Amino acid sequence: MSAAAGARPYGSPYLAGFGVGMVLLLAFVVMGRGLGASGGYSSVVATGVAAVAPERAAANPAYAGYLGDGTVHPLKDWVVFELLGVTLGGLLSALVAGRFRVMVERGEGITDRRRLLNALGGGALMGLGAKVARGCTSGQALTGGALLSAGSWLFILAAFGAGYAAAPLFRRQWS
Repeated sequence: MSAAAGARPYGSPYLAGFGVGMVLLLAFVVMGRGLGASGGYSSVVATGVAAVAPERAAANPAYAGYLGDGTVHPLKDWVVFELLGVTLGGLLSALVAGRFRVMVERGEGITDRRRLLNALGGGALMGLGAKVARGCTSGQALTGGALLSAGSWLFILAAFGAGYAAAPLFRRQWS
């Protein structure tokens, strides 16, 4: 797809990669831990369940790590603010570059509704995978990779391999 009229060209991926590396290093230095997003989503979900059904949240040990002892609100977790920053930063970047558009990107062989359902289903599977793998892609690949974790390196190799293997199956929907 060509750039929108008046849109600035994309930035250097090398510069962006260097920037992500510096943010990861800064996260280790300032916060004492690396990057990752799935914990933020878990904090938001645990808070929502506790607001709607507090007795269920209290009885579920999966929420205990996110709800804590009640002295600190789970939405004050720095990872929640990381997620907000990533979202607002992406929006600001699109606005500044003149690339912000409300649209559904899809190929000719798929409807808007089908594309949105596929995206929702894929996102749900990624969220489930993040919980099963005990970390999301950013946590596993970036943080675990930087720490030379063998499991993280296997994860990212498997993720890229699965992407390359699945690409031919979905390519016809985008042509």
